Amino acid sequence: DSQTAALEGASALVIVTEWKEFKSPNFENIKATLKLPIIFDGRNLYDPSMVRSLGFEYHAIGR
Repeated sequence: DSQTAALEGASALVIVTEWKEFKSPNFENIKATLKLPIIFDGRNLYDPSMVRSLGFEYHAIGR
């Protein structure tokens, strides 16, 4: 029912929507909840340098 609950037990976060809820996430919470700090951004929502500087393995289409 919540973004945090959806991440529990997940090995990675995959973004495939541009919904506003995903444009300004709490990266600290995401990193603490995921099994591995991996993000696949299918919508190019985030700045790769910024996300990587937070300790994530970051993949995006065309970047």
